[in-house]
Amino acid sequence: MNRAGQKIVAVGMSGGVDSTIAAFLLQRQGFTVVGLTMKIWDDSIRCETTKSGCYGPDQAYSIADAQAAAVRLGIEHHIIDLSDEFRETVIEYFRREYINGKTPNPCVTCNSMIKFGALLEKATLSGITFDLFATGHYARIVHDPVEHRYLLKRGIDRTKDQSYFLYRLSQRQLEKTMFPLGDYRKDEIRIIAREAGLEGHLEKPESQDFLEWDDYGVLLGGRGRPGNIVDEEGSVIGKHAGVARYTVGQRKLLNLAGMKEPFYVLRVDAKRNEITAGPKGSLRRAGLVAGDLHWILPFSALRGEPLLAQIRYRSMPADCTVHPEGDGTVRVEFVKPQEAIAPGQSIVFYSGDTVAGGGIIQKSLNGKREID
Repeated sequence: MNRAGQKIVAVGMSGGVDSTIAAFLLQRQGFTVVGLTMKIWDDSIRCETTKSGCYGPDQAYSIADAQAAAVRLGIEHHIIDLSDEFRETVIEYFRREYINGKTPNPCVTCNSMIKFGALLEKATLSGITFDLFATGHYARIVHDPVEHRYLLKRGIDRTKDQSYFLYRLSQRQLEKTMFPLGDYRKDEIRIIAREAGLEGHLEKPESQDFLEWDDYGVLLGGRGRPGNIVDEEGSVIGKHAGVARYTVGQRKLLNLAGMKEPFYVLRVDAKRNEITAGPKGSLRRAGLVAGDLHWILPFSALRGEPLLAQIRYRSMPADCTVHPEGDGTVRVEFVKPQEAIAPGQSIVFYSGDTVAGGGIIQKSLNGKREID
């Protein structure tokens, strides 16, 4: 707390409208606000920016935007250099997963280990004092006084809800976190920005992608080793440019001519350096196996209950049941088969609008038969 007894909230500021308005709303509620901006780009990778993203050389502009927002709000602002931590944790994870033929989710790793972890630890070690941490995520945190547990819930605006990326947050992290935008819709945030004289931040494009460039080979040590593309019967139907450039459900880069219908990536086998492709209907799977689980609600209280699951950030929630396998994994059975289940991606379970927990997809299933 400051000398006046007000709680101090550190806000993760990216320079965009959401984090700027999060800081503004907290100010309006009477909190003392301190801005924290992560520096994660270190110029160690040679690339050319082609789009808006979280990681790339244009981060310098985002840092400048965050500094300008802090000046406009009249708040203290700090830049925290996390380039080493980000490279060693997020970039290495991203690289390793793709090389192994899996589909990583760097935002989940960044949130749990960097933004809600290393950032706060390094800020504290730097002598920055704060009581709570806030971001511009569209999600909500509610305390359950009966179970003495913090619950993570979807944001009110379902089109912007970002709870999927936050399922690995611990009770300790949830206790010290605020999401000021969780009870707002995006159009309301835009109105607040204009009324507060912060409309300049509305012009900044939202970071929809992880990287500011398209060629993952820059991170993966080259274009990769070419290999075969086979159909579901194992017949060679084409050549790929390296398994790290493909993910389940992908159509582009297959370059398959003469097919009666469009083909998609069905499986990626990094050990055999082989990709299986087939028609869209073959992407449907009855279930999956997930591991590396993290539960916000006790799994014992959920066992046997119908849940909703998301297998990608933009996927529709799907009805499912979750069964423990005895080896630390769970078997997920969907009421209706799901398309493009990608090993390496996160699956997040919901009980209503509350995040129950989630894990990492290991393999897909057709009935009891393992596919990946």
